[in-house]
Amino acid sequence: MKPTDFIKLKYKPTSNDLVCLFRVEPNKMTLKEAAANVALESSVGTWTDVHEKKYVHKLGAKVFSINKKMVKIAYPSELFELGNAPNILSSIAGNIFGMSCVKNLRLVDIQFPQKLLRSFKGPKYGIQGVRKIMKVKNRPMIGTIVKPKLGLNTKDHTESAYQAWAGGCDIVKDDENLSSQKFNKFEKRLVTCLEAADKAKQQTGEEKGYMINVTDETKEMIKRAQLAEDHGSKYIMIDIVTAGFSALQTLREADFKLILHAHRAMHAAFTRNEHHGISMVCLSDFARLIGVDQLHIGTAIGKMQGDLELVSHLDDNMERKIVKANKDRLAQNWGKVKTVFPVSSGGLHPGHVPFLVKHLGNDLIIQMGGGIHGHPNGTLRGAIAARQALEATMKKIPLKTYAKNHIELRDALNYWKK
Repeated sequence: MKPTDFIKLKYKPTSNDLVCLFRVEPNKMTLKEAAANVALESSVGTWTDVHEKKYVHKLGAKVFSINKKMVKIAYPSELFELGNAPNILSSIAGNIFGMSCVKNLRLVDIQFPQKLLRSFKGPKYGIQGVRKIMKVKNRPMIGTIVKPKLGLNTKDHTESAYQAWAGGCDIVKDDENLSSQKFNKFEKRLVTCLEAADKAKQQTGEEKGYMINVTDETKEMIKRAQLAEDHGSKYIMIDIVTAGFSALQTLREADFKLILHAHRAMHAAFTRNEHHGISMVCLSDFARLIGVDQLHIGTAIGKMQGDLELVSHLDDNMERKIVKANKDRLAQNWGKVKTVFPVSSGGLHPGHVPFLVKHLGNDLIIQMGGGIHGHPNGTLRGAIAARQALEATMKKIPLKTYAKNHIELRDALNYWKK
């Protein structure tokens, strides 16, 4: 097939098609020619004429819309193996990014046909399932990440987690690069932190969750997840990008009775550049298809750069709307595929809570690491301040007003000047 055979501007996508939106910057050729080469390489074509069988032609991808640099391509679902996330990504996000015919290429959005959606498990619990387990009905959940992220021994790590739970955090999470280092071994940390969570539950009357990081070689990761389940944990956490989609799918297919929390460490290597790579919403799509229950979406405030996504080419000042788009994507109606609990984390402190709830709503997990442990009076007071900020926000009381009679919140606002 020639490149021009992949241009079908009068084609109307069917319910059987997977549709991709690309941002294409051609290199030494027209946009139309570059788009054709993207469709060619990501489906049944190659760089030169070959003596292919004619029945293959019907499986060719079709460029059906070109609007400035935005190109839509439809792929027949027969191109993909059902329930195989790496296979789909190898096609629509594979060799195409390295082709000489494109200066830059960005996979901006994906629309999946029901046939493919139904072939994946999706989240085991989703937002409502997590709320039921944690017994938190309507408000956002408050979490923290033990800080410093590396270096603490198990005793001090556990004490930090306990102080956070006792102060009002619903959940405590390992950071993305804590695994089973010599100074803080996995199994010992699991046991002591779950004991601390139980102690805090008895004292506060609230459910407490510990997101221990099980990320490792796949077989070892399954062993760690089994240990977490055997010891009564509600949660496990996995670094989905560095572990890989196959490993994530193996973990989900194992069908543990655990909430699966997804950290997106390394995502910005391919999501941050608005001209090249893959958008965060596309990464979210595959995480949801495979079956994570919770996923980081960004903050639009704090230390982390927002992801430049679907709306970025329309407005240069869209960070808040971008993070909102990530959140909304996780709640998109996908039939029987459950929704994913969005997580905001990165440079947050109690003063940010009203902003987050206003712009991202109540179906949100607000994680403050340094914003709790960095409180001038320690972790316990930092967690109390975080819950006070949430209480004030849910009651629609300004934080400065609420802080007059809540010293922990007052100290946090004064410390971070918010």
